[in-house]
Amino acid sequence: MERKLFCEISPFTYRLSMEKEILKRQLKDRLQRIPFAKERSATPLPVVVYRHNSLIRRRLGNVNMQLQENKATNLALAVSHIDGLLIRPGETFSVWKLIGRTTRRRGYKEGLTIAKGQPSQGIGGGLCQLSNLIHWMVLHSELTIAEHHHHDGLDLFPDFGRQIPFGTGTSISYNYIDYRVRNDTSNTYQLRLWVDDEYLCGELLAADAQSHTFHIHAENEFFSRENGEIYRNGEVYRDIIDRATGRCIESQLIRVNHARVMYECPPDTVIREMA
Repeated sequence: MERKLFCEISPFTYRLSMEKEILKRQLKDRLQRIPFAKERSATPLPVVVYRHNSLIRRRLGNVNMQLQENKATNLALAVSHIDGLLIRPGETFSVWKLIGRTTRRRGYKEGLTIAKGQPSQGIGGGLCQLSNLIHWMVLHSELTIAEHHHHDGLDLFPDFGRQIPFGTGTSISYNYIDYRVRNDTSNTYQLRLWVDDEYLCGELLAADAQSHTFHIHAENEFFSRENGEIYRNGEVYRDIIDRATGRCIESQLIRVNHARVMYECPPDTVIREMA
């Protein structure tokens, strides 16, 4: 019989393991003395680096739509702690340093989460959509991604109005699975975030124009069957383009996808048979 990890023995031991990781992250941050971005301003910076809107209520397989309604509440609460944030040179933006714990007492509701590679639910669920949107905007900037986690190796839901390449999402969990961005430039950036009746909306602004623009695109996308399992494959590239000449000066491979598909593929899906 395979021996269980301590966190797998019971819900209580799982919670203990989580609290241990939370404490470890708090101690690590204190020791490293990272200068976290905290100041916010209601006055927008003049240069628009990138804008993006993300549909809040999406049908994800058989997931209860009430969880999507609750997610709208969670997102509205979370963005209120980040909107207007200034990320000055040398500072680091951290999702959890600003949002804090997502508890019922603070108004958060049960939303969609991912646990052990399967859809689940928990208080504050759905905030990955917020870190996804921020990450997508940051990819179009000269900011440095300091910490980024994936829902690794799994394609959990069929596409529904997908606007961005598969594999550019993020995974977050308070506080030890964070999304962090460091400003190694001489420019000051600003995050503006809000929700309306349909969308989570975001703008990444800057004090000065960037020297480069960025284009993120997918290549070599296909589905494969391997040992009876279906996988989603592809590569995601980030092209760095000189603003003055319009010439691509570098194409960076930022993600290779080989994710096991966790849903029934549509009948017209082309699947490559792999040896």
